[in-house]
Amino acid sequence: MTAAASFRAATRPPILQVAKTAAATLLAWFACTLVFPEQLPVFGAIAALLCVQPSVTQSVGRAVERVVGVIVGVAVASGALFVFGTASWLFIVAIVASALLGWAARMTTPSSNQIAITAMLVLALGGATQGYALERIVETAIGAAIGLIVNAVIAAPVLVTPAHQALLALREGTAGAMDRLALELGGAPEQSDLRGALVEARALRERMQEVVEQLAASTESLALNPRRSRWKDAAERDQAMARLLNPIVQQVAGMTRAVHDHAAPGLLEEPAIAGIAEELRRAAHDLRTLGEPSAAAEPPALTRPFTVVQPHPLHWIVLGSLLEDLRRIREAIVEARDAS
Repeated sequence: MTAAASFRAATRPPILQVAKTAAATLLAWFACTLVFPEQLPVFGAIAALLCVQPSVTQSVGRAVERVVGVIVGVAVASGALFVFGTASWLFIVAIVASALLGWAARMTTPSSNQIAITAMLVLALGGATQGYALERIVETAIGAAIGLIVNAVIAAPVLVTPAHQALLALREGTAGAMDRLALELGGAPEQSDLRGALVEARALRERMQEVVEQLAASTESLALNPRRSRWKDAAERDQAMARLLNPIVQQVAGMTRAVHDHAAPGLLEEPAIAGIAEELRRAAHDLRTLGEPSAAAEPPALTRPFTVVQPHPLHWIVLGSLLEDLRRIREAIVEARDAS
């Protein structure tokens, strides 16, 4: 990993999210200045900035984390001042005490760090002043509330579309892997590139995991979201499609692996191989059209009876494996079409 890759994200956040973060921070600054005009509203501005997250659920979690961290951090700083006075080494005491408290309470690393940062800020910015600690807690709560409200009210983040696009890309990739295997089965043995087909099919498993993670983020973005009703049905359809694709991805990878590992001489000349290749192409067609309006107007292509001539003894196991995987793919697609 390069130095740049360690701090650069794969994609930029939407510019609207950046604008919302800036707006929430400014609103928190002015609101806290009105309530506590004698102090710079650092705690409130930081709380608002941190609470504008990629989802409303994450904003709520960050708001709770921030407020709790400030309360505990303020308590640590106040306790250290009460016991040890204003000695310069209080910062070290605050850091150690914060780390121990976070460990004892089984807090997450960000929460433990929040306690330590708050304790140091309180000590540095005037923790010995009368009422300072309580004011910072109130200020943090104001900033966190503003950040949460801004994120929820102004185009609350919805991650359904990116997850849907990734799902469609995975569906196309799975259909493409079927077509690729069909091409390998129907081509001349000397032109075969089964290794390349296997690499492509295996990559689908990693993409499936990425899609699952994106769908989880999509579902999370709808929780507590005012725009939930508009996107709920689309998110549920995507979840259903992912449940269909997951076993098909595994079966396509398994079929490709079976052909790659058991490509004994004469396998591609078996009479059944041409039929399996044709059924793979039909399955790819049905998968591509699944969920599309045109799919309801035509029967699935993977429906023709398929007769298998007795194969050579060296090939019957791999042929049987391929046919069983095809049967499972067909059943999954037909069931999904019927359900839709």
